[in-house]
Amino acid sequence: MTDPDFDDRKARAAAWFRALRDQIVAAFEAVEDSHGTGPMSDRAPGRFEVTDTKRHAPDGSDAGGGLMSVMRGGRVFEKVGVNVSAVYGQLGDAAQRSLTARKEIPGLDSDPRFWASGISLVAHMQNPHVPAVHLNTRMFWTPGAWWFGGGTDLNPCIEYPEDTADFHATLKAHCDPHGPDLYPRFKEWADEYFYIPHRKRARGVGGIFYDDYCTGDWDADFAFTQDVGKSFLPAFLAQVDRRRGMAWTDADKETQLIHRGLYAEYNLVYDRGTKFGLQTGHDPDAVLMSLPPFARWV
Repeated sequence: MTDPDFDDRKARAAAWFRALRDQIVAAFEAVEDSHGTGPMSDRAPGRFEVTDTKRHAPDGSDAGGGLMSVMRGGRVFEKVGVNVSAVYGQLGDAAQRSLTARKEIPGLDSDPRFWASGISLVAHMQNPHVPAVHLNTRMFWTPGAWWFGGGTDLNPCIEYPEDTADFHATLKAHCDPHGPDLYPRFKEWADEYFYIPHRKRARGVGGIFYDDYCTGDWDADFAFTQDVGKSFLPAFLAQVDRRRGMAWTDADKETQLIHRGLYAEYNLVYDRGTKFGLQTGHDPDAVLMSLPPFARWV
Protein backbone atom coordinates (compact mmCIF):
# COMPACT_ATOMS: atom_id res chain seq x y z
CA MET A 1 0.00 0.00 0.00
CA THR A 2 2.75 2.43 0.88
CA ASP A 3 5.40 3.80 -1.45
CA PRO A 4 8.70 5.06 -0.06
CA ASP A 5 8.73 7.89 -2.56
CA PHE A 6 5.43 9.80 -2.62
CA ASP A 7 6.97 13.14 -3.57
CA ASP A 8 5.57 13.19 -7.10
CA ARG A 9 2.10 12.21 -5.95
CA LYS A 10 2.14 14.80 -3.20
CA ALA A 11 3.14 17.47 -5.72
CA ARG A 12 0.40 16.43 -8.15
CA ALA A 13 -2.26 16.51 -5.45
CA ALA A 14 -1.16 19.89 -4.09
CA ALA A 15 -1.05 21.35 -7.62
CA TRP A 16 -4.58 20.12 -8.31
CA PHE A 17 -6.01 21.65 -5.15
CA ARG A 18 -4.34 24.95 -6.05
CA ALA A 19 -5.68 24.82 -9.62
CA LEU A 20 -9.20 24.12 -8.32
CA ARG A 21 -8.87 27.07 -5.96
CA ASP A 22 -7.90 29.33 -8.86
CA GLN A 23 -10.90 28.17 -10.93
CA ILE A 24 -13.35 28.74 -8.09
CA VAL A 25 -11.99 32.17 -7.16
CA ALA A 26 -12.23 33.31 -10.80
CA ALA A 27 -15.76 31.92 -11.14
CA PHE A 28 -16.99 33.60 -7.94
CA GLU A 29 -15.55 36.97 -8.94
CA ALA A 30 -17.27 36.57 -12.33
CA VAL A 31 -20.57 36.01 -10.48
CA GLU A 32 -19.98 39.26 -8.62
CA ASP A 33 -19.30 41.09 -11.89
CA SER A 34 -22.40 39.72 -13.61
CA HIS A 35 -24.84 40.66 -10.83
CA GLY A 36 -26.10 43.81 -12.52
CA THR A 37 -29.74 43.81 -11.34
CA GLY A 38 -31.61 42.76 -8.25
CA PRO A 39 -30.80 43.04 -4.54
CA MET A 40 -27.33 44.40 -3.67
CA SER A 41 -26.54 45.17 -7.32
CA ASP A 42 -25.74 48.80 -6.43
CA ARG A 43 -22.61 47.63 -4.56
CA ALA A 44 -19.17 47.30 -6.06
CA PRO A 45 -18.46 43.71 -7.07
CA GLY A 46 -16.68 41.75 -4.37
CA ARG A 47 -13.07 40.70 -4.65
CA PHE A 48 -10.98 38.17 -2.77
CA GLU A 49 -8.31 39.26 -0.33
CA VAL A 50 -5.46 36.75 -0.46
CA THR A 51 -3.16 36.07 2.48
CA ASP A 52 -0.26 33.66 2.79
CA THR A 53 -0.65 31.31 5.75
CA LYS A 54 2.32 29.79 7.54
CA ARG A 55 2.60 26.86 9.89
CA HIS A 56 5.56 26.28 12.19
CA ALA A 57 6.69 23.22 14.09
CA PRO A 58 7.10 23.45 17.88
CA ASP A 59 10.83 24.13 17.38
CA GLY A 60 10.02 27.06 15.07
CA SER A 61 10.97 25.34 11.81
CA ASP A 62 8.88 25.58 8.66
CA ALA A 63 5.93 23.18 8.55
CA GLY A 64 4.13 24.31 5.42
CA GLY A 65 1.29 26.69 4.78
CA GLY A 66 -0.96 27.87 2.01
CA LEU A 67 -3.28 30.61 0.80
CA MET A 68 -6.34 32.02 2.54
CA SER A 69 -8.65 33.80 0.10
CA VAL A 70 -11.65 35.60 1.60
CA MET A 71 -14.29 37.80 -0.02
CA ARG A 72 -16.47 39.92 2.27
CA GLY A 73 -19.45 42.17 1.58
CA GLY A 74 -19.92 41.38 -2.08
CA ARG A 75 -23.04 41.72 -4.19
CA VAL A 76 -23.83 37.99 -4.04
CA PHE A 77 -21.38 36.60 -1.47
CA GLU A 78 -21.60 38.05 2.05
CA LYS A 79 -18.54 36.03 3.08
CA VAL A 80 -16.76 33.26 1.23
CA GLY A 81 -13.41 31.69 1.99
CA VAL A 82 -11.40 29.45 -0.31
CA ASN A 83 -8.30 28.05 1.37
CA VAL A 84 -5.56 25.75 0.10
CA SER A 85 -2.70 24.35 2.10
CA ALA A 86 0.11 21.81 2.13
CA VAL A 87 1.38 21.10 5.63
CA TYR A 88 3.76 18.58 7.13
CA GLY A 89 5.57 17.65 10.28
CA GLN A 90 4.90 15.27 13.15
CA LEU A 91 1.51 14.46 14.61
CA GLY A 92 1.04 15.19 18.29
CA ASP A 93 -0.61 12.76 20.67
CA ALA A 94 -4.12 14.21 20.26
CA ALA A 95 -3.96 14.12 16.46
CA GLN A 96 -2.60 10.56 16.53
CA ARG A 97 -5.44 9.43 18.76
CA SER A 98 -7.97 11.10 16.49
CA LEU A 99 -6.65 9.32 13.41
CA THR A 100 -6.13 5.88 14.95
CA ALA A 101 -9.61 5.94 16.48
CA ARG A 102 -10.96 5.67 12.93
CA LYS A 103 -8.43 3.33 11.32
CA GLU A 104 -5.25 1.41 11.98
CA ILE A 105 -2.14 3.25 10.80
CA PRO A 106 0.91 0.98 10.95
CA GLY A 107 3.93 2.46 12.68
CA LEU A 108 2.39 5.83 13.50
CA ASP A 109 3.45 5.71 17.13
CA SER A 110 7.11 5.20 16.21
CA ASP A 111 7.14 7.45 13.11
CA PRO A 112 4.44 10.15 13.40
CA ARG A 113 5.42 12.10 10.31
CA PHE A 114 2.57 13.36 8.15
CA TRP A 115 1.86 15.40 5.04
CA ALA A 116 -1.54 16.80 4.12
CA SER A 117 -2.85 19.02 1.36
CA GLY A 118 -6.32 20.13 0.42
CA ILE A 119 -8.83 22.80 -0.45
CA SER A 120 -11.53 24.03 1.91
CA LEU A 121 -14.39 26.36 0.95
CA VAL A 122 -17.41 27.77 2.74
CA ALA A 123 -19.72 30.39 1.20
CA HIS A 124 -22.31 32.45 3.09
CA MET A 125 -24.59 34.39 0.77
CA GLN A 126 -26.23 37.81 0.89
CA ASN A 127 -29.61 36.57 -0.36
CA PRO A 128 -31.40 34.18 2.03
CA HIS A 129 -32.85 32.37 -0.98
CA VAL A 130 -29.36 31.36 -2.14
CA PRO A 131 -27.99 28.42 -0.12
CA ALA A 132 -24.74 28.41 1.79
CA VAL A 133 -22.33 25.72 0.62
CA HIS A 134 -19.26 23.80 1.75
CA LEU A 135 -16.55 21.98 -0.20
CA ASN A 136 -13.47 20.16 0.99
CA THR A 137 -11.15 17.67 -0.67
CA ARG A 138 -7.80 16.55 0.68
CA MET A 139 -5.00 14.02 0.60
CA PHE A 140 -3.29 12.72 3.73
CA TRP A 141 -0.02 10.76 3.92
CA THR A 142 1.92 9.05 6.70
CA PRO A 143 4.78 6.55 6.26
CA GLY A 144 2.34 3.73 6.95
CA ALA A 145 -0.77 4.82 5.06
CA TRP A 146 -2.29 7.34 2.67
CA TRP A 147 -5.86 8.30 1.87
CA PHE A 148 -8.20 10.90 0.38
CA GLY A 149 -11.25 12.54 1.88
CA GLY A 150 -13.71 15.35 1.44
CA GLY A 151 -17.10 16.16 0.07
CA THR A 152 -19.56 18.95 -0.51
CA ASP A 153 -22.95 19.78 0.98
CA LEU A 154 -25.67 22.36 0.46
CA ASN A 155 -27.02 24.42 3.34
CA PRO A 156 -30.15 26.40 2.44
CA CYS A 157 -32.03 28.30 5.10
CA ILE A 158 -35.02 28.37 2.75
CA GLU A 159 -35.15 25.07 0.92
CA TYR A 160 -36.30 24.64 -2.67
CA PRO A 161 -36.72 20.94 -3.50
CA GLU A 162 -35.73 21.43 -7.14
CA ASP A 163 -32.43 23.00 -6.06
CA THR A 164 -31.69 20.07 -3.77
CA ALA A 165 -32.51 17.58 -6.54
CA ASP A 166 -30.30 19.37 -9.09
CA PHE A 167 -27.37 19.61 -6.67
CA HIS A 168 -27.49 15.90 -5.89
CA ALA A 169 -27.97 14.93 -9.54
CA THR A 170 -24.78 16.78 -10.50
CA LEU A 171 -22.82 15.07 -7.72
CA LYS A 172 -24.14 11.68 -8.78
CA ALA A 173 -23.16 12.29 -12.41
CA HIS A 174 -19.58 12.96 -11.36
CA CYS A 175 -19.40 10.01 -8.97
CA ASP A 176 -20.98 7.33 -11.16
CA PRO A 177 -18.06 6.89 -13.62
CA HIS A 178 -15.97 5.72 -10.65
CA GLY A 179 -18.48 3.13 -9.48
CA PRO A 180 -22.28 3.07 -9.12
CA ASP A 181 -22.00 2.41 -5.38
CA LEU A 182 -20.04 5.57 -4.54
CA TYR A 183 -22.75 8.22 -4.73
CA PRO A 184 -25.35 6.38 -2.61
CA ARG A 185 -22.69 5.31 -0.11
CA PHE A 186 -21.17 8.77 0.23
CA LYS A 187 -24.58 10.48 0.26
CA GLU A 188 -25.59 8.32 3.23
CA TRP A 189 -22.27 9.12 4.91
CA ALA A 190 -22.92 12.85 4.44
CA ASP A 191 -26.38 12.51 5.97
CA GLU A 192 -24.78 10.91 9.01
CA TYR A 193 -21.73 13.18 9.21
CA PHE A 194 -23.57 16.50 8.85
CA TYR A 195 -26.20 15.58 11.44
CA ILE A 196 -26.25 17.70 14.62
CA PRO A 197 -27.09 15.41 17.54
CA HIS A 198 -27.85 18.11 20.09
CA ARG A 199 -30.33 19.72 17.66
CA LYS A 200 -31.64 16.39 16.36
CA ARG A 201 -31.52 17.60 12.77
CA ALA A 202 -29.21 17.91 9.77
CA ARG A 203 -27.39 21.17 9.14
CA GLY A 204 -28.58 21.25 5.51
CA VAL A 205 -29.86 19.07 2.66
CA GLY A 206 -26.75 16.93 2.36
CA GLY A 207 -24.38 16.12 -0.42
CA ILE A 208 -21.53 13.61 -0.30
CA PHE A 209 -18.84 12.93 2.28
CA TYR A 210 -16.00 10.42 2.37
CA ASP A 211 -12.87 9.92 4.44
CA ASP A 212 -10.03 7.40 4.78
CA TYR A 213 -10.62 6.60 1.10
CA CYS A 214 -7.89 4.28 -0.16
CA THR A 215 -8.60 1.45 -2.59
CA GLY A 216 -4.86 0.82 -3.00
CA ASP A 217 -4.91 2.45 -6.46
CA TRP A 218 -3.63 6.00 -5.88
CA ASP A 219 -4.28 7.21 -9.42
CA ALA A 220 -7.87 6.00 -9.40
CA ASP A 221 -8.56 7.48 -5.98
CA PHE A 222 -6.99 10.79 -7.01
CA ALA A 223 -9.10 10.84 -10.19
CA PHE A 224 -12.24 10.36 -8.11
CA THR A 225 -11.23 13.17 -5.75
CA GLN A 226 -10.59 15.42 -8.75
CA ASP A 227 -14.07 14.70 -10.08
CA VAL A 228 -15.59 15.59 -6.72
CA GLY A 229 -13.84 18.94 -7.06
CA LYS A 230 -14.97 19.33 -10.68
CA SER A 231 -18.58 18.76 -9.67
CA PHE A 232 -18.66 21.75 -7.36
CA LEU A 233 -19.02 24.73 -9.68
CA PRO A 234 -21.75 23.26 -11.90
CA ALA A 235 -23.60 21.93 -8.85
CA PHE A 236 -23.52 25.20 -6.91
CA LEU A 237 -23.59 27.95 -9.52
CA ALA A 238 -26.88 26.65 -10.88
CA GLN A 239 -28.42 27.42 -7.48
CA VAL A 240 -26.82 30.87 -7.36
CA ASP A 241 -28.05 31.84 -10.81
CA ARG A 242 -31.57 30.63 -10.05
CA ARG A 243 -32.02 32.51 -6.76
CA ARG A 244 -29.70 35.54 -6.54
CA GLY A 245 -32.19 37.97 -8.15
CA MET A 246 -35.05 37.13 -5.77
CA ALA A 247 -36.28 39.77 -3.32
CA TRP A 248 -36.21 38.93 0.37
CA THR A 249 -37.96 40.11 3.52
CA ASP A 250 -36.75 40.86 7.03
CA ALA A 251 -38.27 37.54 8.07
CA ASP A 252 -36.22 35.74 5.40
CA LYS A 253 -33.03 37.37 6.72
CA GLU A 254 -33.92 36.37 10.27
CA THR A 255 -34.37 32.78 9.11
CA GLN A 256 -30.93 32.95 7.49
CA LEU A 257 -29.23 34.28 10.62
CA ILE A 258 -30.75 31.60 12.83
CA HIS A 259 -29.70 28.89 10.37
CA ARG A 260 -26.17 30.27 10.40
CA GLY A 261 -26.11 29.75 14.15
CA LEU A 262 -26.81 26.09 13.51
CA TYR A 263 -23.95 25.99 11.00
CA ALA A 264 -21.54 27.60 13.46
CA GLU A 265 -22.49 25.14 16.20
CA TYR A 266 -21.73 22.20 13.94
CA ASN A 267 -18.36 23.49 12.78
CA LEU A 268 -17.15 24.33 16.28
CA VAL A 269 -18.39 21.17 17.99
CA TYR A 270 -18.22 18.34 15.45
CA ASP A 271 -16.26 19.16 12.30
CA ARG A 272 -13.13 16.99 11.91
CA GLY A 273 -11.27 19.50 9.79
CA THR A 274 -11.71 22.27 12.35
CA LYS A 275 -10.46 20.04 15.16
CA PHE A 276 -7.50 18.73 13.16
CA GLY A 277 -6.44 22.18 11.99
CA LEU A 278 -6.40 23.57 15.52
CA GLN A 279 -4.70 20.45 16.95
CA THR A 280 -1.86 20.66 14.41
CA GLY A 281 -1.13 24.36 14.85
CA HIS A 282 -2.46 25.70 11.54
CA ASP A 283 -3.37 29.38 11.25
CA PRO A 284 -6.54 29.73 13.36
CA ASP A 285 -7.96 32.42 11.09
CA ALA A 286 -7.70 30.03 8.16
CA VAL A 287 -9.17 27.13 10.16
CA LEU A 288 -12.12 29.23 11.37
CA MET A 289 -12.82 31.05 8.10
CA SER A 290 -15.89 28.80 7.74
CA LEU A 291 -17.75 30.74 10.43
CA PRO A 292 -20.44 33.12 9.13
CA PRO A 293 -20.00 36.90 9.40
CA PHE A 294 -23.29 37.25 11.31
CA ALA A 295 -25.48 34.70 13.06
CA ARG A 296 -28.26 34.64 15.60
CA TRP A 297 -29.53 32.35 18.31
CA VAL A 298 -33.07 32.38 19.67
